[in-house]
Amino acid sequence: MALYEHTFIARQDLSNAQAEGLIEHFGAVLTDNGGKLIDSEYWGLKTMAYKINKNRKGHYAYLKTDSPSSAVKEMERLMSLHDDVMRVLTIRVDEHEEGPSVVVQAKSARDEKRRDRER
Repeated sequence: MALYEHTFIARQDLSNAQAEGLIEHFGAVLTDNGGKLIDSEYWGLKTMAYKINKNRKGHYAYLKTDSPSSAVKEMERLMSLHDDVMRVLTIRVDEHEEGPSVVVQAKSARDEKRRDRER
């Protein structure tokens, strides 16, 4: 099996719970097809650089997986058919980085600076 990282953008009119439900759903698709979901992160509702399908914002999600290519292809096929998913990016990596992603680390650093200023 190979290591993959997946990032997808869901429509802006979904609730946070619905967007996180998509992460669970697509993680289940991978595990049902012989893959393994190593880690997942919900990055939140973010403004995009340009409109996609008349949406200015989107819910971003990130998955780290160890899956055969057939499981990844099935998940991507189902994502392309799903009405709530606007974009998908899948890359194969040699190894997963330990700890949270760069996006989560940057958010934590911003929150920490904000707390320091409030004191």
